[in-house]
Amino acid sequence: MILIEDLEKKINSKLTTKIKESKISHDQLFLSINFEDLIDVVSLLKSNSETKFRQLIDITAVDYPEKKKRFKIVYFFLSHEFNKRILINYYVNENEKIPSLTKIFPSANWMEREIFDMYGIKFIDHPDLRRILTDYDFEGHPLRKDFPLTGHNEVRYSEEEKKVIYEPVKLEQNYRNFDFESPWEGTKYIREKIKK
Repeated sequence: MILIEDLEKKINSKLTTKIKESKISHDQLFLSINFEDLIDVVSLLKSNSETKFRQLIDITAVDYPEKKKRFKIVYFFLSHEFNKRILINYYVNENEKIPSLTKIFPSANWMEREIFDMYGIKFIDHPDLRRILTDYDFEGHPLRKDFPLTGHNEVRYSEEEKKVIYEPVKLEQNYRNFDFESPWEGTKYIREKIKK
């Protein structure tokens, strides 16, 4: 069994210029890289006999709209032989295209499509980059923090037209006038009754 500290030293010695930061937390190795180095780093981690990270568990993104580089992309890998996990992350701007891992890990196909659909992040050399969780005519990317909570369109079945139709979101008036007072303070209409 290899220790996570030894694994970190081996990876850092092989990828000296490509690793911006590495740290160990909860018996997992966290690596920060530049997105241009992703293919080189992942290829080495998968093929090297000293690392053997041969399973891509997940790819996800985090939206930081206030930062210059808005999105943080995170990859989770597992080494069955060593029973160790590694997380690789990097930051990208809103309109940057990032490399696809589908040639190294075919399972990345759907994960990258999900990120494209939910965040609008595009992948270079992806074989089939199209929406996977939302409809093809869907507007926007739902996991971006600037996406409206009610969405842009609502979908319903029309009995008259006998098909699914899209309409701009129309909120009922009673949903527009929320009382944001704390329940401990009491709502305005109850306080007014008590005063009278």
